[in-house]
Amino acid sequence: MRVQVLIAGFLTAACGGPLTEAQQAPAIPAGQLVRDVVSNELNDHARHGYWRYWVERHTQTGMRHEEEVETAQGPITRLTETNGRPLDAQARQEEDARLARLLNSSQEQARHRQQYAEDEARIGRILALLPDAFLYEYDGFADGCFRLRFRPDPGYPARSIEARVFHAMTGELWIDARFKRLARLDGRVADNVDFGFGLLGRLYKGGWFRLVRTQVGASDWKTSQLEVHMSIRALLVKTFARETSESRGGFTPVPPGIGLNQAAILLDASSDSARAQTPSPIASAALAVRP
Repeated sequence: MRVQVLIAGFLTAACGGPLTEAQQAPAIPAGQLVRDVVSNELNDHARHGYWRYWVERHTQTGMRHEEEVETAQGPITRLTETNGRPLDAQARQEEDARLARLLNSSQEQARHRQQYAEDEARIGRILALLPDAFLYEYDGFADGCFRLRFRPDPGYPARSIEARVFHAMTGELWIDARFKRLARLDGRVADNVDFGFGLLGRLYKGGWFRLVRTQVGASDWKTSQLEVHMSIRALLVKTFARETSESRGGFTPVPPGIGLNQAAILLDASSDSARAQTPSPIASAALAVRP
């Protein structure tokens, strides 16, 4: 789940509407349903498969299109387009050099693994907040999804920065009724969140995010859309916006034991035909150090 994108076919706001007599809320309380869903998500998070897909990121600086392959050492990516245009020769060389450094440097690989582990741990911590940090109520059913509204539980002790930011959210949670999996999460910052009494920073009310997930395998669900639109002030000096729109698609499974070197070869194989005619430095480096 990183950081994690937006494809046709995923759940939309149509997953709403009042419950009908034939679509009653399940017998268990809404909070218990969320607890079951989080348990399923954390189990998948620990035992998920590995996938190849494309990623399109829109930020304030432009659009980036990447190919990404997941490995046990973390995902590896190759930039293929910027602002809708293929990379020129210099940009391709820079991508080759970046990937070659990763494949040939134990320090780079250690840094890559550490960042991946930190991201995975952060995702786990945020998921673990859902059952206890909020109060839930059923609010609709459509397209196989229960919709729940949530608001902060005033009795929850949000101590960490992550917990304080997340606990400030209100929103809606869509749950796949058949598999008890998270299908969509919309959150809005209901109130300003101050750090150090506002001296260290502030997260402004009105910011929002959206996370959409889609089923890609028998038990695997992947993020297909991520939207983050937040306004933050740091150290009374500068106010800046975090604006991100990310889509993912084309999910294809890869072998579970795949390493960085084999993943780099897969990425290189997706290059254009002109480049494929000549072995690139990435393919040569990966083959030379194949475990």
